[in-house]
Amino acid sequence: MNEEKKQKREAMMGKFVMTAQKIGNQIYLRTLRDSFATIMPLFILAGIAILVNSVVLDSTGWFKNIISAETMNTWQSWGNIITNSTLNITGIILTISIGYFLAKNRDYDHPIGVVIAVVPAFLTLLPMMIDVTPMNAEKAVAINGVISYGNIGSKGVFAAIITGLLATELYIRLTRSKKLKINLGDSVPPAVGKSFNTMIPLIIVVSLFAFASFLIQLTGNDFMAMIEQFIQEPLRGVGTSLPGYLFLVCLGNLLFSFGIHQSVITGPILDPLLMVNMNQNMDAAAAGQAAPHIINSAFHQVYGALMGGTGSTIALILAILIFSRYRPYRDLSKLSLGPNIFNINEPVIFGLPIVFNLPMVIPFVLSPIVGTAIGYAATATGLVNRCVVTIPWTTPPFLSGFLATAGDWRAIIVQAIIIVALIFLYLPFLKISERVVRASAEESLS
Repeated sequence: MNEEKKQKREAMMGKFVMTAQKIGNQIYLRTLRDSFATIMPLFILAGIAILVNSVVLDSTGWFKNIISAETMNTWQSWGNIITNSTLNITGIILTISIGYFLAKNRDYDHPIGVVIAVVPAFLTLLPMMIDVTPMNAEKAVAINGVISYGNIGSKGVFAAIITGLLATELYIRLTRSKKLKINLGDSVPPAVGKSFNTMIPLIIVVSLFAFASFLIQLTGNDFMAMIEQFIQEPLRGVGTSLPGYLFLVCLGNLLFSFGIHQSVITGPILDPLLMVNMNQNMDAAAAGQAAPHIINSAFHQVYGALMGGTGSTIALILAILIFSRYRPYRDLSKLSLGPNIFNINEPVIFGLPIVFNLPMVIPFVLSPIVGTAIGYAATATGLVNRCVVTIPWTTPPFLSGFLATAGDWRAIIVQAIIIVALIFLYLPFLKISERVVRASAEESLS
């Protein structure tokens, strides 16, 4: 009987593995996965810069008595420049990467031509006018002809994906039409010949995207504003109740599993609400009163969704190091453990990957439920103090719990319990992911 159950279990796992393989090999998902993997080093570099600025160069942080505030503020510009040149141009870089890899996956022989077409198509979707508040000013002023980091960075990821996929497909289809080619003969250099062959398709693609953007702007909106209006605003009514909080953090992880950072959609909605709760808790603690809120910004970092990185991936890394014998995963985990201790988990999210990896997406999305449930229950029953101290998001697990609860050592135990529980949540899906990778490798060699 046990053997029969085992066989059924193996059969179900086999079907799941096959389904995951088919989904993973879908051309658009494969393109997006390759695109995000290619730009992964930029995210890592940005994470290092943010870590240095938030930990070493924070004028109110750990080194405030060692390094002068003036020196810290001056050197933070170095990290900000790195962030602007990496994370804050994600939209443009992702558009290039998607266009290139989709062209390669379509066996298109001139992928650089695709890149030249899709980048202008992406830029047509940006607003013509933006509101900027000058330094030391109280009111914003409208500026024309300026590209904002806010629109071409993480906020532009949705536009980059849409443009990269649609514009590339349209461009490739048009360039394969002989009627749209301008043939100058064999006497011209190859680069010039290809340029004229693809001139009309490029003009059509960019013009169509520009016309769509123009129609949207006639309504007084822009593409980025429409994302905020139709995606962000409907979610704004969700508060910091336990169901609302879990919905938002799980949604954020789901978006992140498709390469869209949770801060793009859920951050602007959830963060202000959590901060209000945090401020009220700090005011109460300063007055010697009981903190009114369980869920706040520190709770979010200590128990909810960010302990050990988004999705608590430190538990996944520990699961790999303890239970896995698959060398590529172990090697990646060894490299990722250091950044993950400081809640920087882009290496494991984009390197394992979790992004577009169906077996790993499931526990990644469900992990906040486990951490939040344990942390909420421990706090609500009085087993651990409520979070009353704001901490940097890069504060490592255990230290974060101790500091956020104003020195309650029991928070360390609660965090340890959460990590152990999450290790066993990730473990079965980790085994499935290993089987998917091995099966894909064997299939590519056969």
